[in-house]
Amino acid sequence: MSRTRRFLTALRSLVMGTTGSRAGAVTVLAPPAAAGRSGPDATVELDPSGLGRIGWGYAPHSDGILDPGEIVWTWVPYEERDGRGKDRPVVIMATLSPGNLLAVQLTSRDHSGDDDYVPLGVGSWDHDRRPSWADIGRVFQVRQGGVRREGTVLDATRYALIGRALRDHHQWR
Repeated sequence: MSRTRRFLTALRSLVMGTTGSRAGAVTVLAPPAAAGRSGPDATVELDPSGLGRIGWGYAPHSDGILDPGEIVWTWVPYEERDGRGKDRPVVIMATLSPGNLLAVQLTSRDHSGDDDYVPLGVGSWDHDRRPSWADIGRVFQVRQGGVRREGTVLDATRYALIGRALRDHHQWR
């Protein structure tokens, strides 16, 4: 085999995970786990009745650190709690403790008239500019390492609307 061919084979091995055990053999690498799916930074559904003191306060800053009022993307478990889930936008609503934040998921599925959902209208978090709803029936703990990407900032009026609905729905004070 020529030096160039050996070099290209070695380079492909590094980039694609090709093994050297036989010519042309390729090891398929598993895709990286979705941010927030597992480990210490996993996004987890919380029992709303078991939450202690909640640190409310609209304070978004575009500094890469999660703050209440920001919309970010993380892996959210399905309601069936069977290990499946989906990468979706959530609104960071409050601080539970340092590094642990309270979030609610957003959806573009129409939930008009459903008390578990707050209509938000259209926002920059949805590139297709579809109306969105915040699901206040389910709340999640989100950690900085469990966020795939920062999305945008929710305006203070809609943040307050979701916060008021959460406090009323779950009888938080």
